[in-house]
Amino acid sequence: MATLTEQEIRAQLDQLNGWTSDGMAIEKRFQFDDFNAAMTFMAAAAPKIDALDHHPEWANVYNRVDVRLTSHDAGGLTKRDFALAHVLEEVVAEM
Repeated sequence: MATLTEQEIRAQLDQLNGWTSDGMAIEKRFQFDDFNAAMTFMAAAAPKIDALDHHPEWANVYNRVDVRLTSHDAGGLTKRDFALAHVLEEVVAEM
């Protein structure tokens, strides 16, 4: 899969709320009410992530989940990263 250009990355970021990019990855910190809500988010996202077969770099500390998405095999950002970002946003919206 081809990596996205800087212009394509900016256009994709415009469709997402709160995501940033360093050109090689996109990142977002999801903040929840408590640890249980953060874990609920991660558990609800897991099957959808597996279905995409594109797994995030993510870390949980109490009520937050920090997410970093990149396509290591392509050497940068691809459409898969933005598809996964949209999935994560949908999971949050359903909570």
